[in-house]
Amino acid sequence: MPPVKNIPLKHARIDLESGAMVLVLDTGAAITPEAEAMLQALHSRSPKGVLSHLEILQKKGPENFMASFYVGYGHKSIGDCGTCTIFIEGVSMLVAKAIQDWMLYSGQESSTRYMDFSAQPFSDPLNTRESALILENWRKFYLEAQKSLRESLMQRYPKPAGEEQNIYEKAIAARSFDILRGFLPSGTVTNLAWHTNLRQAADKLMLLRHHPLQEVRGIARAVTQALQQMFPSSFSHELYEKTEEYNQRWMENKYYFSDPECPDFHLEENSINTALLSKYREALSQRPLKTDLPKPIAECGMLQFRFLLDFGSFRDIQRHRAVIQRMPLVTMDHGFEPWYLEELTDELRVRAEALIRTQKLSLQSLKLNPEVTQYYIPMGYRVPNRITGDLPALVYLVELRSTRFVHPTLQRRALQIGEKILELFAEYGLVLHLDTELGRFDTNRGRQDIVGKE
Repeated sequence: MPPVKNIPLKHARIDLESGAMVLVLDTGAAITPEAEAMLQALHSRSPKGVLSHLEILQKKGPENFMASFYVGYGHKSIGDCGTCTIFIEGVSMLVAKAIQDWMLYSGQESSTRYMDFSAQPFSDPLNTRESALILENWRKFYLEAQKSLRESLMQRYPKPAGEEQNIYEKAIAARSFDILRGFLPSGTVTNLAWHTNLRQAADKLMLLRHHPLQEVRGIARAVTQALQQMFPSSFSHELYEKTEEYNQRWMENKYYFSDPECPDFHLEENSINTALLSKYREALSQRPLKTDLPKPIAECGMLQFRFLLDFGSFRDIQRHRAVIQRMPLVTMDHGFEPWYLEELTDELRVRAEALIRTQKLSLQSLKLNPEVTQYYIPMGYRVPNRITGDLPALVYLVELRSTRFVHPTLQRRALQIGEKILELFAEYGLVLHLDTELGRFDTNRGRQDIVGKE
């Protein structure tokens, strides 16, 4: 690994037989995450001040302290005081979603909206000729559709006068990725980063090691192994049999969410105390653009919505940690999102509809269990979503996801939630700042990229 400022870095790296890789980053810090946690813990128990604790750290090191107080005595809050970054590469999108299904997740994942996934490998747990053919048929359409789709998009959305050609072309490419991602299978391989504190890593791994998918369980073991290498004092917790059994029962039987009768869109529950909400009229009515509602308004209660959303856009809405969402089981039961088909040319639409029919029959013939079947189902299929949140959390979600830069299928749902919230609470002063022009093409999409300067 390359040194930083002449300090050799010792990243903890675990390579899996599947080709996946887990790396816990060594930043080269003189004060490690465990040492930083130790200093904060000492600071909470002694009036001597941080300088004296730094002397103790220099003399004794953090290892014995963390083993005694964080692990031995179970002071879990100490683990909140040290953070780490875990890079996970070469895993399916189903693994990424499992790791990100955590209200305290922080991190990033490869974007299907900006990256060309045509050369990405697919995770194929069945690993047969028939299963590989299903995956490659999705890839073939994704590849062959790009050229004619982009030409069609350029006719629909001509370059604005004065716009840079490369920015325009990137915006057109981004729009084509928006459309064609619906045909990428959920087993498409991706990369993600997970930035977490030591306590939350341990708590999340307690669940992931019992996940229904074998791939997720394998990644959980690899992450645990890498963290034990990097932070041995913080990841030597005793495992309790009853706790492991409880987590296993939940993860195996109740983790994935199914809702056969899920409506297209419906407000399921409204527990908002409007008498209490009325006391916040000034905060609701005078909030400027790009400003959050004060969090105390959450005391007024919760709203719950049920709706169908394609799995591709679920991957976007799942990033909102302030609301509670169940992880849906990806199936073909709720149909393919029509938007992806409507955006194609007439010739591509005919091909896509025929492909969806034949692929569905091929997949059914494999007779896989529902969890494994997910790998072969493209992200354009709709899944049931149940989302529960307080008013500040939902207002933030609605305003962020209703802009023209959001995928149109998610933008539509955000606007529907916003309209319902206004219908219920505008009389109490609630104001929403919404972009109501659904699906508008904007060449500024071409500027929303992260590139290195030459």
